[in-house]
Amino acid sequence: MSIVRGRRRLLLAGAAVSLAAGSALLWDYTTRAGRSFEPPAEDICVVTPTRAAQAHPYDPASGLGKYDARPIPADARCPVCGMYPARFPRWAAQIVFEDGAAHFFDSPVDLFMFLDKPASFGSTRTAAEAAAMYVADFRNGTWLPARQAVFVRDSRARGPMRGPDLPAFADTAAAQAFIAEQGGRALTFEQVDASVVTSLRDANHAHHMH
Repeated sequence: MSIVRGRRRLLLAGAAVSLAAGSALLWDYTTRAGRSFEPPAEDICVVTPTRAAQAHPYDPASGLGKYDARPIPADARCPVCGMYPARFPRWAAQIVFEDGAAHFFDSPVDLFMFLDKPASFGSTRTAAEAAAMYVADFRNGTWLPARQAVFVRDSRARGPMRGPDLPAFADTAAAQAFIAEQGGRALTFEQVDASVVTSLRDANHAHHMH
């Protein structure tokens, strides 16, 4: 009987250690998630929400204009892939709609996928309702108007979903400096058309099939 009790004590102690470790990880994510937080290499979440992610309403008390870029709430989830954009400050993007509500995305690819077919992600909003769009500058995470940004396609940099993405830059010179190091080619907002979005979407899906 004493041996059985000893084994039970060991099992309970192990469970307590595991629970503590899990709680510590959760605390790390919930307290550090934000513009200064970068996830570890193994951190990945590609679970699509079971219901459409809700757009975050505009807060007049924030001191920001209705269509200004705003900080990403730590609990905001990308309506396309379900990840937490606040964890990816150099890749994030956002759409601010006419009513001031905003959707946040973990990368430019997901922003463009949403604009291409919002209804396929359970949204009742349309691309025409977008009053402003922003992407993070890949160099420092500051917000750029998406239509003025320069994107780089086919570089060696992997996005939050560990697949090809579209790092964004403030101007062509910055994009070309990145291309010199990481490869790829520069695209304007208008050049990221449906064929580019489909190609990147398929490449990311294929990446996660393996």
